[in-house]
Amino acid sequence: MLDKLFNKLSSNKEKNYIEINSTPNKYVILGASAAGVNAAKTLRQLDPKGNITLISKDEKIYSRCMLHHVISEHRSVESINFVDADFMEKNNIKWIKNTEAKSIDTESKIVNLELEKISYDKLLIATGAKSFVPPIKNAKDGNKIYSLRDIEDVIYIKEKIKDSKKVAIIGAGLIGIDILTSLLDKVNLEVSLIYPNEYILDLQLDKYSAKVYESKFIELGAKLYSSLSVNQIVLDDNKNVKGVELGDNSIVECDLLIIATGVRPNTEIVANTNIEDNRGIVINDKCETTVKDIYAAGDVVGKNAIWPLAVKQGIVAAYNMAGVEKIIDDKFTFKNSMNFAGIPTVSLGIVIPPDDTYDVITRCDKDGYKKFVIRDNVITGFIAQGDISYTGSITYLIKHKVEIPNLRDRVFDIGYADFFSMKENGEFEYSI
Repeated sequence: MLDKLFNKLSSNKEKNYIEINSTPNKYVILGASAAGVNAAKTLRQLDPKGNITLISKDEKIYSRCMLHHVISEHRSVESINFVDADFMEKNNIKWIKNTEAKSIDTESKIVNLELEKISYDKLLIATGAKSFVPPIKNAKDGNKIYSLRDIEDVIYIKEKIKDSKKVAIIGAGLIGIDILTSLLDKVNLEVSLIYPNEYILDLQLDKYSAKVYESKFIELGAKLYSSLSVNQIVLDDNKNVKGVELGDNSIVECDLLIIATGVRPNTEIVANTNIEDNRGIVINDKCETTVKDIYAAGDVVGKNAIWPLAVKQGIVAAYNMAGVEKIIDDKFTFKNSMNFAGIPTVSLGIVIPPDDTYDVITRCDKDGYKKFVIRDNVITGFIAQGDISYTGSITYLIKHKVEIPNLRDRVFDIGYADFFSMKENGEFEYSI
């Protein structure tokens, strides 16, 4: 599709989007994950002659969403690479790996590395996010305490877990549950999950759908500790972790601890610049930052950290870097799909109503669980667990705030036919 667009735009004599002059455009991208790699790919398709330099602290390209599968040994590091092995060579991209950018000189348009300086015409910051470790006593001082964000974390965890008998996980968001499920089939390993909330995945699920997963995890051998804060990490005389002291002063024993309490954007690179940072680099609909010719995309912008959004932002940034105006026309980020322990679930929109002006309608039968959150004949939230069919249409209805007459009375019966109408010539069309 991009190739067709490129050919079409190239043939437009009235407006060439890439200047035909003596010097090729110089594009620099910081970060080699979803946003950065997709931006590089798109830039090469839009500007075959441009100079593209990609700088990353990683030595390999891999999907961070899949790291837990490497721990469980269902996948290898190579199999979670989301591009071809010769991607850089095939796309004529200069890849400076194992290197972190230290600072940006926005006036001179230079990225400072440890040993060299790289000049740019257009710069994309896609440096992602880092694990957030809360200020728990001994959390940063003990041995065998890890987070899960980079491939190095996987290597350490896989090595240490060989000699472990009891593993504890702090945090029950998506990362924490990914780690939990990757460990449940380990033989002779006791796994405990600790979280301060009433139920797991409380940003994505409601109490009922979360409890379905919790019951299954307990059935598979996990020990769950909910609604409890953490006082401190207990260490032995050699500073090896030996347990987690909870808010009720009880201790969950462990010889390996994984902290999965969220992430924070990697925005250190914009310190001492005019690039606005408000818990993430601030961007507009074109993925432009507050400094001309500098763009940002992915987790570094501090939005809902989901893969599809990072990919979209990377592509949109690349278009605008190449001089082709494009905006993010889909900002719907309240969508999560998961399949833990063989139980598929989709969560859309606002699944916990903020006040009593919303109607909540649920159904639980042999096919699973469904929940609609409705306000003024508009679906604002939806959960499907078990049978997740028709979620594509529900996503459209929520995203576009489609009003459906008498919705409360027929919410479980709406189908594709409800959104067709007939033109004057007898042709059918969508009416939404």
